[in-house]
Amino acid sequence: MNAVHRWYCRSGKWADQVRDRILPWVLRDADLGDDVLEVGPGPGVVTELLRARAARLTSVEIDPRLAASLRERFAGSNVTVHEGDATNMPFAAGSFSGAVSMTMLHHVPSSRRQDQLLSEVHRVLRPGAPFAGCDSRSSLFFRLAHVLDTMVLVDPETFAERLERAGFREIRVEPRAAAFRFRAVA
Repeated sequence: MNAVHRWYCRSGKWADQVRDRILPWVLRDADLGDDVLEVGPGPGVVTELLRARAARLTSVEIDPRLAASLRERFAGSNVTVHEGDATNMPFAAGSFSGAVSMTMLHHVPSSRRQDQLLSEVHRVLRPGAPFAGCDSRSSLFFRLAHVLDTMVLVDPETFAERLERAGFREIRVEPRAAAFRFRAVA
């Protein structure tokens, strides 16, 4: 992430928006179970909220500095932070009772790698486990926040097909003007 994007994702304004609007919208009525996988926690705003919803939370973060910061921040809690690439996770098949991906898919550098990530999340979920998340849609502010940053937008119109190819079923993709949410079952 570039410096502006990193600053905004750590801001109180973003944390309030995640807590009050985004997370309730994405996880309404979702039962993630007791052993949840968070893909791409970034600075940990969602992590802080998710850890109250599950007995165990495993967060996979590719950025070494962010992973180290999260590991220190959540030491001694129910959160385990794994530094690594979510397209190739070291977890056994069927390890998790639910998974979450919040506004991070556009940071994966290609559609092919995004599809690998979706397949890998499917692999590590237990059969019948939910996968829930959201991502942003293009806007002037969004494009400006990603100058000199990775931004491979996910098209909500084709995302259900991509989730299905990864092995998911019972797929719902609901677009809004600035974002879309999704829910699927492994």
